[in-house]
Amino acid sequence: MYKAMFATVLAAGLLAAPLPHYFSVAFAQQSSASEKTAKMKKEPSTGQIAARERQKKCAAEWKEAKAASKIEKGASWPKFWSDCNKRLKAAAK
Repeated sequence: MYKAMFATVLAAGLLAAPLPHYFSVAFAQQSSASEKTAKMKKEPSTGQIAARERQKKCAAEWKEAKAASKIEKGASWPKFWSDCNKRLKAAAK
């Protein structure tokens, strides 16, 4: 009986007590840190932009070839991407 009463009083006291200051400070620091990383995010370089464009072109070629059943049996996207990327890089030079 005393244990149940003690638990009830303890629970009521914990609910009525204000949250410690460090919880709000930690939350504020966490949100400001994520804002800083969002603001400090670097723009992609010209090489990264070019690589993304090549990947989009190769992905479109892969989808077209796969839909037309022109992909060799056992061929995979990584191998196709590698060959296509080399071909597009050479064509850009």
